[in-house]
Amino acid sequence: MMHKPASITKSKPERRASGEEVAVRVPAPGEGKRGEQGYLGYLLRQAHAAVRLKMERTLADLGVTSPQFAVLTMLNAYPGLSGADVARLTFLTPQTVGVIIRNLERDGAIVMTPHPVHGRIQQWTLTPRGSTLLKACRERVIGLEKRLASSLDAKAEASIRRWLANVATELQED
Repeated sequence: MMHKPASITKSKPERRASGEEVAVRVPAPGEGKRGEQGYLGYLLRQAHAAVRLKMERTLADLGVTSPQFAVLTMLNAYPGLSGADVARLTFLTPQTVGVIIRNLERDGAIVMTPHPVHGRIQQWTLTPRGSTLLKACRERVIGLEKRLASSLDAKAEASIRRWLANVATELQED
């Protein structure tokens, strides 16, 4: 594996007109390359990180993580999914989903039923406790969603939703 030269990987201090060196200032979100001049992929990742952190904090006192919320949401929308299906839909690794499923099952939020045709495939569905937990999570997440869209009119929100869905569709085909 090739290594990048130190001149590329290390921050260089800035020099003032007086010749004095000052540390490089990392831009805040919305500034420089972290703002409108940034790469779209980076901006999407930055936005995702901000939303996930806010969601983690919003759901923490319910004892639910952002990935657990995603799993509960998908099992509610598509009851009877296998762990592999859940992993694909939530963008999590099968190993991570396995841990989440074990924890949600232990807590009584989901239950496993064998697949009617393929006996080795386990299907997962929400229990009444899981539905109640998801409802509590949703109330909080809806507040976050409203905050995300607060500066958008209905047409702009629809356009952004369509663009994001198209990004996923178009790039998946490559």
